[in-house]
Amino acid sequence: MATLRNLKIKTSTCKRIVKELRYYEKEVETEAAKTAEMKENGADPYDLKQQENVLAESRMMIPDARKRLEAALTDLKGALAELEESDQKEGPEIEDAQTIIAEVEQLFQTPDA
Repeated sequence: MATLRNLKIKTSTCKRIVKELRYYEKEVETEAAKTAEMKENGADPYDLKQQENVLAESRMMIPDARKRLEAALTDLKGALAELEESDQKEGPEIEDAQTIIAEVEQLFQTPDA
């Protein structure tokens, strides 16, 4: 049985993972720019290789974060559906959950970076 407290926790989880995903996407952009700059400046091959490894690790985190976000979204939708079935259709927690669901679904509709 879903409670408002569980809904709030699941909503916060989704918010946190969205924040992580955005951070990783931003980090990939930063590291890609740094790698390109190093190539232009003819950096030491060892340093360049290390920077490329950092970039690759950052890129690997995005699919992982997306997968976790999908799972968290499914949990949140389930909890929200349970609460709505038990006639709890209003309140700040429910509005917050609906807002984050819409935001996450919009995020998944945009093409991958």
